[in-house]
Amino acid sequence: MEPLASPDQTADLIKFVWVSTLGLGLVVALVVTVLLWLIHHTAVSINSVASDIWDTGQRVANNTVHIPILYRINTAAGKILDTAVQIVAGTDAIKTHAKGCPGCPHCMLDH
Repeated sequence: MEPLASPDQTADLIKFVWVSTLGLGLVVALVVTVLLWLIHHTAVSINSVASDIWDTGQRVANNTVHIPILYRINTAAGKILDTAVQIVAGTDAIKTHAKGCPGCPHCMLDH
């Protein structure tokens, strides 16, 4: 029986297969490297956005704690406004009386 290939052809074939395998492995390694870099880049981006969302949520939570205090301030401000309106009305009544009363200020002191 006759050999299929000569020793030189066999060596060349082995060299070709070996170089092809190394080349294919290099291409696969480069593709995997690019994909891992993309995954890392996306993970960093997601982490940054999640951090921003967390910080914003913390600020919202901090602000909502103060809402009951704002209601109390609003109620107190309403009472102050009511008192100020009464003072203005009283002042206007005194002015009106003083303009029309010939006996003021003695009239006020007698009452």
